[in-house]
Amino acid sequence: MTEFPDGPAGTVPEDLSTVAPRLRDLRRRSGLTLETAARLVGLSPAHLSRLETNQRQPSLPMLLALARTYGTTVSDLLGETAAERDPIVRAGRTEPSEAGGWTYWTVGGAGRAMQALRVHVPQRAQGELVRVHPGEEWLYVLEGRLRLTLGAAVHVLDPGDAAHFDSLTPHRIAAAGPGGVVLLFVHTLLQSGAAELCLGDDARRRGL
Repeated sequence: MTEFPDGPAGTVPEDLSTVAPRLRDLRRRSGLTLETAARLVGLSPAHLSRLETNQRQPSLPMLLALARTYGTTVSDLLGETAAERDPIVRAGRTEPSEAGGWTYWTVGGAGRAMQALRVHVPQRAQGELVRVHPGEEWLYVLEGRLRLTLGAAVHVLDPGDAAHFDSLTPHRIAAAGPGGVVLLFVHTLLQSGAAELCLGDDARRRGL
C-alpha cells in the first residue's frame, strides 16, 4: 500500500477548505464506494473518510493520487478555475499552492488526460516517501539537483536532465541539494472507468 504523510488534524487552511466535499462528490460521481476508492488510491477507508469529512489535510502526493483515480486534476480538487480547453497558460495567471511541503504551479490546461505542474521540492521534504500508482510520469529538472529513486536504482539529475517512467515502479523524489529542486512534472490521470486496465481481471472479480 502506498504511504502518504498525514496533514495536521486541526483546521484545514483556507485554500484547502473546499477539498473535502469535492473529494466526496467526485468519488460518488465516479461510482466508487469508499472502500474501493481507498484501495485504488492506497489509503485505508478510515483515512479517506477523514479526508472527505475535513478531519485531515491531504498532501500534494495524496492529491495527485486522488486526482488520478477520479480522472481529474489537482486544480479541480482545489476548486481552481481555468479557461476550459484554453491551450495557453500565461505565467502571470498561475498562482502557487502548497501541500505536503511542496510548492507547485499548474502549468497545463483543464480537462486533459494529463496534468502538468511546475514544482519546487525543498530539501528533506517527503524524501523517504515511496510512491506507487498507475500511470506514467515525466520529470524535467529546471533548477537544483534531483535525487530520483526508481526501484533499487538511485539517479541524480542535474538541470536539463529528464526522466520518463512507469509510475507503478516504486519511486521517490527528493532534492539533492540544500536549495531544493525545481521541476517540470507531467503525469497521466487515471480515469476511474479504466481502473480495471491497471488492476487486472482479478481485481474486477473482487469488485474493485
